[in-house]
Parts: sequence; C-alpha cells; structure tokens
Amino acid sequence: MSRSTSKQPRWKRALAWLRGFLYGMLLYDFELALRKERGQLEQLFMLIVFGDMIGLPVLPPYYTLRLLPYVIPVYNRWKYSILREKDLTDLVAE
Repeated sequence: MSRSTSKQPRWKRALAWLRGFLYGMLLYDFELALRKERGQLEQLFMLIVFGDMIGLPVLPPYYTLRLLPYVIPVYNRWKYSILREKDLTDLVAE
C-alpha cells in the first residue's frame, strides 16, 4: 500500500470533506440568498442617496456630497447595474 502524499492525517481530511459537504448541503443556498438581498439593499441605498447622478433627485446635494467619499469605490459598478438593460431572463432569475 502506498501512503498518501498529503501531510494531514486521513481523519482530518475526511472531517474537512464532511464539513464542506454539510455546509454545501445545508447553508450554501441560505448564504447566496443573503448575499443577493444585501446587494439589492445596497442598490436601493445608492439609488436613494445618489439618484441625482442618474437623473432622479431624492436627497439634497449637501448630504450626498458628505457621503460621496465612502461610495466612490462602488459607484461605477452600481451605475452599471442600475442603468443596464434587463431582459426576461433577468426577471426570472430574481
């Protein structure tokens, strides 16, 4: 019999595999749903605060300018996701 080339004992590898299997079976869908919900809430927040940048004035510009430094890293991604065309497959996926 040849020994495995891995440094970990066999029972640790089996435990890691079992942990990953149970995570995928029980929690993976829940995590995906939470990530999707977080993204939708982030888009809604950005729309309310920075809607005037795409032509939808909601808040006075003073508050928008105060929050602008925190939003610069995600602004381009948000603008693309709001302004892109959506088709029937996008509506079904949501």
